[in-house]
Amino acid sequence: MNTPIWEPGEERIDRANLSRFMRYVREQTGNSDIRRYAPLHDFSIRQPARFWSLFWEFCGIRAGGSFEPALVDGDRMPGAQWFPGVRLNFAQNLLRYKDERTAIVFRNEWGQRRQLTYAELHVEVARVADGLKRAGVGTGDRVAGFLPNIPETIIAMLATTSLGAIWSSCSPDFGIDGVVDRIGQIKPRLLFTADAYPYGGKRFDCLEKVGAMVERVSSIEHVVVVPYSQDAVDLSRIKGAVSWADFAGDGQPALGFEQFPFDHPLYVLYSSGTTGAPKCIVHGAGGTLLQHLKELMLHTDLKREDRFFFYTTCGWMMWNWMVSSLAIGSTLVLYDGSPNYPDGNVLWDLADEVGISVYGTSARWLATIEKAGLVPAKSHKLSALRTILSTGSALAPESYDYVYRDIKADVLLASISGGTDIISCFALGNPLMPVYRGELQCRGLGMDVEILDSAGQPVVGQVGELACMAPFPSMPIGFWDDAEGERYRDAYFSRFPGVWCHGDLALLTEHDGIIILGRSDSTLNPGGVRIGTAEIYRQVEQLPEILECVAVGQRWQDDERIILFVRLRNGLALDATLRDRIRMQIRTNTSPRHVPAKIIAVDDIPRTLTGKPSETAIRDAIHGRAVANIDALANPQSIELYARMAELQA
Repeated sequence: MNTPIWEPGEERIDRANLSRFMRYVREQTGNSDIRRYAPLHDFSIRQPARFWSLFWEFCGIRAGGSFEPALVDGDRMPGAQWFPGVRLNFAQNLLRYKDERTAIVFRNEWGQRRQLTYAELHVEVARVADGLKRAGVGTGDRVAGFLPNIPETIIAMLATTSLGAIWSSCSPDFGIDGVVDRIGQIKPRLLFTADAYPYGGKRFDCLEKVGAMVERVSSIEHVVVVPYSQDAVDLSRIKGAVSWADFAGDGQPALGFEQFPFDHPLYVLYSSGTTGAPKCIVHGAGGTLLQHLKELMLHTDLKREDRFFFYTTCGWMMWNWMVSSLAIGSTLVLYDGSPNYPDGNVLWDLADEVGISVYGTSARWLATIEKAGLVPAKSHKLSALRTILSTGSALAPESYDYVYRDIKADVLLASISGGTDIISCFALGNPLMPVYRGELQCRGLGMDVEILDSAGQPVVGQVGELACMAPFPSMPIGFWDDAEGERYRDAYFSRFPGVWCHGDLALLTEHDGIIILGRSDSTLNPGGVRIGTAEIYRQVEQLPEILECVAVGQRWQDDERIILFVRLRNGLALDATLRDRIRMQIRTNTSPRHVPAKIIAVDDIPRTLTGKPSETAIRDAIHGRAVANIDALANPQSIELYARMAELQA
């Protein structure tokens, strides 16, 4: 049995929200066995109605109506109903505090600095909600955001959801077709946008794209423009455009909170779109709120005194997840701009400046700054930092080493995994448990997660499909324009009826932790042996010559062979010696089956708008198939590097 790379001290365990919750469950149930995480998790999946009711009471969600029953048709998946008699307002719960504590601290690449108290946030939301009402927006209407990660995005979302309208956002780095393919399906009445945004030392205009979007999405009646760049702009060229200040006004309107059913539509999120038109995934207010508070309070151990940061865009579900921290009364730290401009220290500078205690980022960025030679432990104080969250892709074991060696030795490193589909996590961190190198600490409370073999049977210590065996509150309430639920059922329940199959390959460890090995729909299958791409990436990206890599399967002579594409550091060439080192690294640390048939150097790797390498797009390109929904890629021009590649014909 390998040893932990980190363990919590007694004081941290005693002060954890999760410890308080276990005491509460013991008091309410009389179950004296619930003193460790394992029996609590067992209780949460064996008695889900009781568990979620107790957590509701513990976290103090504002709601009305009847709280019984907590679960109806709990044996149906999909089809279960949570708290059908409850009525609530999502925005009211995020705005439960109205005091002088700091709600939002904002910084950006342009050097802009702002902060809002909870009282000021309440006033700003009331003004924008009043503007929405004057524009005719009401219950069930859709409001879209084409916005960077700025305070106005949060204000607009809260104002929208306070009225029972539905919020959906895309990051402004999306192309016109990519945005239209998404918001065009849900037909928003109003669009919020910024005039421009900064990234990597450059200014990027938004209004030219917005003008084209308004022409193509006929449902948009109003466009509200945030003068983010502080440059003079001409709004007359955009139909229905008005400035943020004119839209919100300067009055003091009252902010009301009408209550809606538990599963009232709250957000529309979008699948990556790399396998076709993006799916519009509709999430309900109650399930999103309940699940987010469980994950933030219990698994992340977020408290009112924390300063919480997550590097994200508004087109990634981590933005939605992050914003829910307002319900806890924490201070939310926002940054807009490149995490590597002017260099990889910019976010560590921010952590020291504002005292970030919980810091969220991507696995890819941690690997990037390690390769750049950054050692924040030597260059920064990071005195407030106690938790680092990582997601977006599997966190390599070597990145665990890097964090504890070169960032901070006494920190909880929580790799978390879930997705847009559930707007939350299946596996994540735990303030009471040790961290093992390369492992996600635990399965989430209330999530009956198993790893299934090809016959649908749970396995331990064996690679299989990550699945959830029972309903959970943050399951989508459906897909947009899928009245019969056929596309929804086909997406998650077609492989094993009544079981949510998430599309991830994973392994359950002896510590009851989880290792994520990549997408099961990107699984390599040479000679009939299933291989997760993450296993290859972990080995190749340890080599200092390699900046990044991506592996796909190519159909070849009635079988499949592995093709590995690598992007090298500037000035280096992929010669026979380096190819041999790559093969040896893979063979030695995985298996001969993992060794690629071909290793090819490329100048660029296609990636989704959330930054993930798109194995699907590459696989389509090398097989001569049209790449579906190419606007879902941040760098679609890179596909040309892979089409008709001569090296793949031999």
